[in-house]
Amino acid sequence: MTMNNASAASSSWTGMVPVDDTALAVTDTGGPGVPVVYLNGQFATQGYWRRVIAELGTGWRHITYDERARGRKSKRSADYSFEAAVRDVDAVLAARGVDRALVVGWSYGAVVGAHWASRNPERALGAVLVDGAFPHDWLDEAMAQRIRKMFRRMNLFMPLLRPTGLTPRMNADQMADSNIELGELSRERELGPVLDAITVPVRYVVASGTSLGSRGDEQEQIRASLDAVTARNPHIHIGAKVASNHGAILKKDFPAVAEAVREVAGLDHGDAEDPR
Repeated sequence: MTMNNASAASSSWTGMVPVDDTALAVTDTGGPGVPVVYLNGQFATQGYWRRVIAELGTGWRHITYDERARGRKSKRSADYSFEAAVRDVDAVLAARGVDRALVVGWSYGAVVGAHWASRNPERALGAVLVDGAFPHDWLDEAMAQRIRKMFRRMNLFMPLLRPTGLTPRMNADQMADSNIELGELSRERELGPVLDAITVPVRYVVASGTSLGSRGDEQEQIRASLDAVTARNPHIHIGAKVASNHGAILKKDFPAVAEAVREVAGLDHGDAEDPR
């Protein structure tokens, strides 16, 4: 399959990709393998993917980047919206000369990946969505207030960690706004049609237990929304349900994520979808 600009794919590259009013830190391993672009958690960095990348090995073309104001090098922006995050996928792929790619997203990045795959069926080889992109109405006014309170508390120590790249260069209100927007986009009436419209192979890798800010079995109730999704769309399957919680899944269950990538790539090469 012809996917790559030959010169862009020939060797590894690390640098800055300009987009809108900012620039993103990007790493591209290059090579002739299937291009895989990794979409980070909401305030995470590309370093979270290192175990998945090592598990897959050098036969793939791995493209990682840090979103706006994340990591140590990506620049600040006036726009931290979800739509900006989707535009950034296109900007990175265009800068690296990639026409078609397999998207792998964790948490917030899973929602970005679902939207990108739904909007770009000719360009998406498929998607692996890691404990995210669950169509569930988890946001209400009480939850929005919890989110704002949580980020204001966290903002007391976040400035100390920003030089390390472990926390974003965003203020408490910007982070809360982003998280609340995610809740709005995750509502069943918003995300359900996006998932229903996907026509490329998708595999979910689903965690267990809690995530930051969740209480009790809230997270498991959210994950249960996938049952209706997989019943409606034969392209979407749950590839694995793993023991790790939301925050540890890329650290502890990276083999399951890598296996889902291999499965999706194999389907794009012409293997039949699982029968219904």
